[in-house]
This record gives sequence, structure tokens and C-alpha cells, in this order.
Amino acid sequence: MAVNVDLTVVWAFIIAFAVFAYVVMDGFDLGIGILFPSFEVGRERDRAMNSIAPVWDGNETWLVLGGGGLFAAFPLAYAVILPATYPLIIAMLLGLVFRGVAFEFRWRDPSHRRLWDFAFTGGSLVAAMAQGMTLGALLQGIDVVDRAYAGSWFDWFTPYTLLTGIGTVAGYALLGACWLVWKLDGEAQAHARTLAKRAAWATLILMGGVSVYNLGLRPEYADRWLTAPEIYFAAPVPILTGLIALALLRSLSVERHSKPFWLSLALFFFGMAGLGVTMWPYVVPPGLTIWDVAAPERSQIFMLIGVSITMPLIIAYTAWAYWVFRGKVGDEGYH
Repeated sequence: MAVNVDLTVVWAFIIAFAVFAYVVMDGFDLGIGILFPSFEVGRERDRAMNSIAPVWDGNETWLVLGGGGLFAAFPLAYAVILPATYPLIIAMLLGLVFRGVAFEFRWRDPSHRRLWDFAFTGGSLVAAMAQGMTLGALLQGIDVVDRAYAGSWFDWFTPYTLLTGIGTVAGYALLGACWLVWKLDGEAQAHARTLAKRAAWATLILMGGVSVYNLGLRPEYADRWLTAPEIYFAAPVPILTGLIALALLRSLSVERHSKPFWLSLALFFFGMAGLGVTMWPYVVPPGLTIWDVAAPERSQIFMLIGVSITMPLIIAYTAWAYWVFRGKVGDEGYH
């Protein structure tokens, strides 16, 4: 039994890592799409898209790993969460499709570039909003009866999920702007820095709003953050988040290049850590823990062997791709 519990926890952290990797990697190119209308038509837009062109599709590998891992390691959670969020998942996938198509066609069909720019922005915005609202739908709780989803088609649509969706959009915009601060120079970099400052404030305000909302969302969430001894373990997360936020704002006020991006990643890390503290050990609040929804022990062992081979390869390939395309972005086209 102890081995099974340990494996379940290991798989929970594997999936959490895959989700975090997807959020921070695909997040910044979705953020660039969200900010795209604010860039000048022509060279500035082209350079912004060129900065992510070599890596954007590889970033989505982590979405496949996270979703596939959830299906394989926690099949009951997969069977409950998807029916509860089908409209959001469909919207996210359609947004990602439009974003991907826009990458190709805005270069191959310049006569309709305005249309493809709209598709790039719209797809990025819809995907980001859907991801944030899916997170909100999970945090607010899912009705489960006899190990199956028992809610309605629109249970996911609430003021809280709208708040988490807008917060995710702002956070992705922050990642995208900080990425451009790193990858661009000259007037384009100065523009990106201005956008990053605005997105940073919006992200911090919305993170604070979601955190306060969480305290009243479910009694167990408030107990986790406001009662002893749990508060002693949870307190470092908001403290470190505040320190990272101050460092981020300062780095955007001085002429730093890569530092704002790394600090924005750290901000996301501690934000997700806070969500983990809030939900643990539930994967489907309020009633299903990671042990309630876990696959059999033999299945977990078999899958762990495969992940121990594939995950290092994904990390190595990702690191190599970013290393090859390091440095500032010039005027070279996507193709």
C-alpha cells in the first residue's frame, strides 16, 4: 500500500510539472498573440512572431504529456473533469488550431495577412481564457455522484471562472511581453517593456483577487491558509510571491533583458504552488483525492518506466532548441 501511495504522489508531481512546463512555455507565445494588436503592423509584428516561430510547436508537447498523463495515471479524474469542462476544452483546442494555422498562412498568404493576424490574436486569447476558466472550474468544485460527473453543461461558467480566465490572460500577456524584452532590441524592446509593466500590475492585482476569492470559495481552502498548523507551511508561498513581484517590477524599471522573463516564470511557479497548497490532496474538489482516482499500481509502474525515458528526451530537445535559437531576433522570416 505504501508503494502505491508513493507512486501516486510521484505521478501527481509529474503531471504538475508537465502542466507548469506547458503553462510557462506555451504561455509566452499565447501572450504574444494576445498582445499582437498593440504591435505596429509590419516589422514589429514580424519580429514578435519570429521570436517564437522556432519553438512554439514544441512547447505544446507538454500539453500532450500532461493530458495523456492525467488519462493514464488518474483515469477517473480524466473521466470527471472533461465532461465538466467540455465547452472550454473544445474552445481551447479550436483556439490553438487557429493560432497554429495563422503561423503558417500569414507568411504564405500575405494578401490576407490582416485576417491571419486576427486569427493569431483570437486563437491565442480564446485558448488562454479557456485554460484559465478550466482551472477556475476545477478549483470551485465539480459535482460528482457515483464516481461520475453529475453537474450541468454550464456549471463552469461563474464569476469566479471569469476572474481566473482574465487572470490567466493577463499572466500570459506578462510572459509574452517579458519574452520580447529579452528577444528584441531598440524601440520594439522599449514598447515590450511598457507592455510588460502594465501586464505585471494587472497580473498581480488579479492574482490577489483570485487568492482572496479562494478563501471564501470553500471552507477547506480557508482552513488551509488561515488556521494552524497548516498556515505555517503555506505562509512561505505568498511571502516569496511578494518578493518575486517586487523584483520583477524593479527589473522592468531598469534596463534588464532576460531577468524580467525569469522572474515572471518564478511568479508563475509560486502562483501554481499556491494553487497546489490550496487543492492538495484533492484532484477533483471537493471529494476526490489523488488516491481515489489513481490507476492500479502495476499500470503506474509500467507508465513510469516510459516517462523516465521520454521526459528526459523532451527536456533535452527543448533545451537544445532554445539554445540554438538564443540571442536577439533579427528580420529573418519564418520560412
